[in-house]
Amino acid sequence: MAQSDTPGASFREGVVEADGFRIRYMEAGEGTPLVHLHGAGGLRLNRGHDLLSQTRRVIAFEMPGFGASAENLRTKNIVELGATMAVACAKLGLGKYNLMGTSFGGATALWQAVQNPASVLGLVLEAPAAIRPAGTVPPSGTPEEMARRLYAHPERMPPLPAPDPAVQAQTQALVRRLRSPDRDPDLEARLRDLAVPTLVLFGTLDRVIPPEMGRHYKELIPNCQLVFVYDAGHSIGAERPEAFADVVSDFLERHEAFVIRRTETLIHP
Repeated sequence: MAQSDTPGASFREGVVEADGFRIRYMEAGEGTPLVHLHGAGGLRLNRGHDLLSQTRRVIAFEMPGFGASAENLRTKNIVELGATMAVACAKLGLGKYNLMGTSFGGATALWQAVQNPASVLGLVLEAPAAIRPAGTVPPSGTPEEMARRLYAHPERMPPLPAPDPAVQAQTQALVRRLRSPDRDPDLEARLRDLAVPTLVLFGTLDRVIPPEMGRHYKELIPNCQLVFVYDAGHSIGAERPEAFADVVSDFLERHEAFVIRRTETLIHP
């Protein structure tokens, strides 16, 4: 069957009531569930999602307060958001699942995993924003300015959609409220006891979170693999989807025994 050129075209929409929220999600594929938590810009499906859904059931949530969802004035911090997303997974009857988080969603996924380690088979963190240099701010601005922050080569990518100003203001206020400190001692202490097999991915040309932040996860998490994706920016799954899906799929199948292909697309530290 021919693949649509529109990312996410094969995904179908669903809604789950969890923790007092009505949470939208997009789903495609069959097999072991892979839950995805998006970044601060909200849910945006890309070619990486499409490729991953060819071999597993991918469930991409729109977290409460983002995108088209109702304003979220109740969640106090990212710890609570992680707990809410664990409830959403339970309400979908997922049992055990793989968990993937991107940027802000990477920090959320970490809190979900440390609070519910028995439910998480494997954890994938794409350019996670849980550990940051002092003063790091989320990308903002016009679609063109955002593209320059998110991608190594914005000229090769399709234009980002113009955001709805009201939704953008609501989302930015929520992210400011929920963001953890640049270095969260409580989280970092708990990461030392996180036994879940973990893969941390950074693009070598990330302009949002310096790729060298990946070393902290490697040092803190007992069973952590760190991979740098060559010639990619912050949004690896969108910019280098084949390389991204290749290494994520291999990790989810083999965990700590996974093998990095020695090609020009991937650099293993």
